[in-house]
Amino acid sequence: MKLSDILKKEQVTLSFEVFPPKATANYEAVEEAAYRVAKLKPSYMSVTYGAGGSTRSNTVKIAKGIQDKYNVTTIAHLTCVGATKERILQDLEQMREVGIENVLALRGDRPQNYEGDPFVQYHYASELVADIKEFGGMCIGGACYPEGHVESANTHTDILHLKKKVDAGCEYLTTQMFFDNNIFYNFLCKVREAGIDVPIIPGIMPITRAKQLQNAVKLSGCNVPMRFRSIVDCFGSNPMAMQQAGIIYATDQIIDLIANGIKHIHVYSMNNSNVAKGIQDNLLGLL
Repeated sequence: MKLSDILKKEQVTLSFEVFPPKATANYEAVEEAAYRVAKLKPSYMSVTYGAGGSTRSNTVKIAKGIQDKYNVTTIAHLTCVGATKERILQDLEQMREVGIENVLALRGDRPQNYEGDPFVQYHYASELVADIKEFGGMCIGGACYPEGHVESANTHTDILHLKKKVDAGCEYLTTQMFFDNNIFYNFLCKVREAGIDVPIIPGIMPITRAKQLQNAVKLSGCNVPMRFRSIVDCFGSNPMAMQQAGIIYATDQIIDLIANGIKHIHVYSMNNSNVAKGIQDNLLGLL
């Protein structure tokens, strides 16, 4: 099923993101972790794509397995940094062959020690979106950043780039993590004023370990409310308590979003089925 059809429904949806194993990882263990999340039967799932395409074959394999074994619609991530148009076409052909109809088009993070390519064929995600649109048959999504992309000069420029992605063919957008819902609401007003009218799906990251918060801030530069910093300070040294507190905080965010008319929520599960189930259980009756 195409995600555009799921997003047209009036009911609230809860979806999860998982990651595939790296080439050097224990494939079976990572696959089983992703499948345990799939067993929860979320509305749909997304499967990430390693920097520079490092997990490209495993991304498609995991996405196919989720669809075939658990009948859960999947989105395969696809990044274009350092990729040729020929490789992108190969990836899209592979997705089509195994029945994947949804793709999240990303520029992607540059791999470590990446020095650039004088023959680079992609500079922006909007160029990838246009090629996927020309390929045909795919529901195309993109990423957005409520607090601005770390490489953007300002919010205005960031939204202009976002508009290019939508004009090129993006049918929905999923946000980077945020920990203050007011940031999302303000962002939503700005993108609507800019004429971006596709569904905007908030991405929620349950922080269940203190180190996760440090990494999240380092990678995305996202704002952390004092309320949440206090939670980490209090429970960060107690793994069980921190996991429960992180689940509760993420649940509170989601309940507030639903109460304010947001119908579709995406959770970055980090392949942790216990965290995914904890949030899902807390939302019983709301979904």
